Amino acid sequence: MAKCEEGYLCEVCGEDVADVTVSDLYLRFVIGELDPETLHTAPERHIRCNPVLAQFIVDDAFEPVVVEGGFDKRLLDPAYVLKREDLITRGWRRLQELAGVEEMPITDYPLPEVRERLREEGSGDAGTVRRGDAETGDVGTGRQGNGVME
Repeated sequence: MAKCEEGYLCEVCGEDVADVTVSDLYLRFVIGELDPETLHTAPERHIRCNPVLAQFIVDDAFEPVVVEGGFDKRLLDPAYVLKREDLITRGWRRLQELAGVEEMPITDYPLPEVRERLREEGSGDAGTVRRGDAETGDVGTGRQGNGVME
């Protein structure tokens, strides 16, 4: 099967990352932790396959993730945890919104403050995402569709 027909496979569990709502890659992009220029080359994971990040999602629609050990948010500075919970939860909610969008410029995916920062830095000049061929460098998901991962 051609790479463009496979979609993105999780580097942790090896399963298909079926849509943007469960994508660690797109969550990190939406919250500003992944440069738009590297979006198409960065490894993909399910959000739950990155528990250190997933533990900060606080929403009734997301089953909580608990991390044991040094990266457990319960062991971190409470002010830092609140800031991370706010940012990552808002990012996760943004992914849920994106799932229903037919087509939009990839530069509109991130949270408003991230979009503003990218504009100020002159980053993120990518155009509208319409699923394309990952082998050609298209920033789409490598599948045909509506501009967001399905």
